[in-house]
Parts: sequence; C-alpha cells; structure tokens
Amino acid sequence: MISTWSEWKRYPRAGRGENIEAPISPGLYEVRNAATGALHAFSAVDNVAQALALLQVGSRTWFGRREPANQPDLEYRTCATSTKADAKTMAERMIGRRETYISGAA
Repeated sequence: MISTWSEWKRYPRAGRGENIEAPISPGLYEVRNAATGALHAFSAVDNVAQALALLQVGSRTWFGRREPANQPDLEYRTCATSTKADAKTMAERMIGRRETYISGAA
C-alpha cells in the first residue's frame, strides 16, 4: 500500500464554475486554510470526490445561498487507496505522527 498525495489545489468557490479534481475511489483528503496552513478538514472516506463535494465550506444566508465574503481561502489535497480500510490505516498513522511531532515540539 504505497499511496502518494496529490499537489495542493485551490478549493473551488461557489458560483465560479470551478470543479473538484479528486479520485472517485476510497482514500484520504485534507483541506487547509491557504494563508495559515491551519487544518480545516481531514478524513478517510469511501469516495474522495463525493466527500469533498459535500464538505460544507463557508456560511449560508437565510435563503440558502453562500456568502462569498465569508468563505475562507482553502486548498485541498487527496490520496487514493485501494480500500477504505487502507485509508483509515493511513489516516491513523498520520494522526499518530502529528501527535508525536506536536508533543515533541511542546
């Protein structure tokens, strides 16, 4: 199970006709704030493209439209795997490495 991450891509903004480029397969996705690098979302899923498309980004008005001024500038990357179990294993390893890094830096 050797999987590689895609390059960081700008997250599509509502109303601009932009598309998400992601595998239609099990895998991982990571979404972060482009300016700060702060993690916005991370998950192991059955269908990466569908999960990114359903991800709620920004706030909504009373009429169901997104307010473009309130949407953060986000970017995402993906990593396809053979199965969701492989994706979960890879996610657990990444979380473990991050926790080790943060505890060592404190």
